[in-house]
Amino acid sequence: QVQLVESGGGSVQAGGSLRLSCAASGFTASDYFMAWFRQAPGKEREGVAIIYNGGGSTVYADSVKGRFTISRDYVKNELYLQMTSLKPEDSGMYYCAAVSIRRLNPGSWKDADRYTYWGQGTQVTVSS
Repeated sequence: QVQLVESGGGSVQAGGSLRLSCAASGFTASDYFMAWFRQAPGKEREGVAIIYNGGGSTVYADSVKGRFTISRDYVKNELYLQMTSLKPEDSGMYYCAAVSIRRLNPGSWKDADRYTYWGQGTQVTVSS
């Protein structure tokens, strides 16, 4: 049974930092890409960052480039998102997601419908 469990969310002031974690179980880490998404109230879920297996290349949404860093521990099967210089517009529910490496074309990583497994989310609130 696949499980993704996020943690590390909270409330911070603008300019602050948070580190999100996602503990994965029930699948082989090397067989899946993993990504972070977020959703603010009244808005669609949007892709924040993805990390690809093998070389570990990463891709970020333009809105978070230079501020967020995605990383992964394949031994522990955990995913992380280090967030710095947080802005109020970064507020929302953050989700980790996983998809088989055979099912995702790199160009479609922001398409939430492509992902098979999702965590329950962790809330991030950034106040001005």
